[in-house]
Amino acid sequence: MADELHGVRRARVGIALVFAVHGAVTGTFATRIPWLQDHLDLGPGELGLALIAPAVGSFLAMPLAGRIVHRYGERAAVRALLMAWTLALALPALAPNLAVLWLALFVYGASAGMSDVAMNAQGVAVEERLGRSVMSGLHGMWCVGGLIASGFGVLAAHRGLDARVQFALAAAVLTGLAVVVTRPLLDVRPEPEEEAPPRFALPPRSALLIGLVGFCAVFAEGASMDWGGVYLRDVTGASAGTAAACYSAFAATMAAARLAGDTVVERLGPVRSVRLGGTVATAGGLLVVFSTGAWTAIPGFALIGIGIAVVVPLAFAAAGKSGGNASQAIAGVATVTYTSGLVAPAIVGGIAQATSLTVSFAVVTVLAAALIPSAGALRRRTTADRTPARVPAHVD
Repeated sequence: MADELHGVRRARVGIALVFAVHGAVTGTFATRIPWLQDHLDLGPGELGLALIAPAVGSFLAMPLAGRIVHRYGERAAVRALLMAWTLALALPALAPNLAVLWLALFVYGASAGMSDVAMNAQGVAVEERLGRSVMSGLHGMWCVGGLIASGFGVLAAHRGLDARVQFALAAAVLTGLAVVVTRPLLDVRPEPEEEAPPRFALPPRSALLIGLVGFCAVFAEGASMDWGGVYLRDVTGASAGTAAACYSAFAATMAAARLAGDTVVERLGPVRSVRLGGTVATAGGLLVVFSTGAWTAIPGFALIGIGIAVVVPLAFAAAGKSGGNASQAIAGVATVTYTSGLVAPAIVGGIAQATSLTVSFAVVTVLAAALIPSAGALRRRTTADRTPARVPAHVD
């Protein structure tokens, strides 16, 4: 019993580091989007078109993740899919034109989505065995990884480092880390009699209610991560270094809120936590829309990060307890929520092309406000009982 508990605790550390590595890939990429735009001379609409490619790749690939996890087990699936994600980081900066960039970002999004489903399934397994909430903290570690990587991105942008060099180095380092941090994960496998999920399954109806709650938060997250730096540069006239720092502020506040999120949710409950977060995110969106300079816009993005922090962890925790195959339910929620976040940059770009970036973030603010009335949907799901459908983990 003691050895099993020790193994679970080691797995918690391992999966926390997996989340950090995953976040580091996003943090590296997000801070150099302005470089990609300038390097290929893309307008807002063209950049938005390129940024829809990860959404397409993720939407098509996420439903496959449940089958991969079922066949190979969670530990092997997390390792392989995380390595695919870290290696895909090197591709976008190598693109010579918009068409190739779109294909590179398609692969980038597909690997991102599948690895995300697998690692969240492992997080739910660890949470079940510990008997207490850890999902918000795990997602907080994702933000920590993004924050650390974005710090290097800010430095690289300030120094004028070519993103092709930066992305290649980051991909090599993060791939090596992916091999190491996945070693202590639980080798969770399905029951022998459990039917394998379909190779490609659309989100089940039970996942839609949970996923739609996360839709608004993830839309705001995707828009802020991918367009925050461009907003500061084009709307407020900020320098390249200051624009890159926008992601750092967003990631730092989201990380802090998620690391404290498990305690907050235990005290307030999921519904009140999400409603409070929606109020804070709405205030941040208003500050961004009405900002007159970088030093008022950056705090606005920080407040958005705080406000939406706990919504996605609560959505995945609810999916893991909704009954049936956990990885399939998580894949369904991930498909709804993360496709929203990946589509958001393209929608923001399209609105900006037709009107302005300020109008785009007014739409983001409206969606953040929608969290307040929609939070009640989590009450029914987070209190549902779930019958575990997997065998005990084998711990090395």
